[in-house]
Amino acid sequence: MGEPTPLIELSPTELSLEPIRADSLLLQSENTILHLEFQTRPDSNIPFRMLDYCLRIHRRYPNRRLRQIVIYLKPSQSSEVFRDIFELPRTRHEFDVIRLWEQPPSAFFASPGLLPLAVLADAQDSAAVLSEVATRIEQVEDVDTQQNLTASADILAGLILDKGIVRQILRIELMQDSVTYQAIIEEGRQKGRQEGRQEGRQEGRQEGRQEGAHLIVLQMLSLRLGNLSEDLSAKVKQLPIAEIPALGLALNEFETLNDLDQWIAPRIV
Repeated sequence: MGEPTPLIELSPTELSLEPIRADSLLLQSENTILHLEFQTRPDSNIPFRMLDYCLRIHRRYPNRRLRQIVIYLKPSQSSEVFRDIFELPRTRHEFDVIRLWEQPPSAFFASPGLLPLAVLADAQDSAAVLSEVATRIEQVEDVDTQQNLTASADILAGLILDKGIVRQILRIELMQDSVTYQAIIEEGRQKGRQEGRQEGRQEGRQEGRQEGAHLIVLQMLSLRLGNLSEDLSAKVKQLPIAEIPALGLALNEFETLNDLDQWIAPRIV
């Protein structure tokens, strides 16, 4: 160590490895893994998280090359959205960053899967871009793909456009029929059914509908504001089911998690 140092054994010597979940891991080829992280807001922890993800992925797939990309969805002037390196003494980790608001909308028209992202690109009239996205989605022949693209476009467009404008442009019935949307609803129903076996079938169905509604709005809030704390998520789940539509309309007005907290406070006991 270069200087007199008393020896102190740290205990426990086993370093805990808490579970974390990456947004998306894709096998690009037999030897390459693509790791994508989507962020709505700047986060000073992102560089460290990318290193953490990298080591965990390497531990599981040691013989595959890894490419990591952080995709920022909402415009920001924060220096955090430009950081693509994590550094410690004698340790340096690099990753790629894409800021959607710097990309031309045309870049997302080449593939149907990218269409929902186009509305977040560099455009003077985002509503016009969303109209073009809606037109191109209608040209997709597979109905299931249409439904999922519409649901995705609805959520992403809500980050920058008024919900009323979004619903005027997109076919809402397609979103409601999407596999993703239905899976969230069904997850809530299943939980309600399980608890309902003990408390009565009718009560279980009602709780399932409530759980599904809360799950949907929590996902939309996470896209809008970033990860919610356990305490704030619990408060959202305490909201009466009648308040969920109002929260869905109000979420585009929230800028911070504190805005959400203040909106919820007078609505729960």
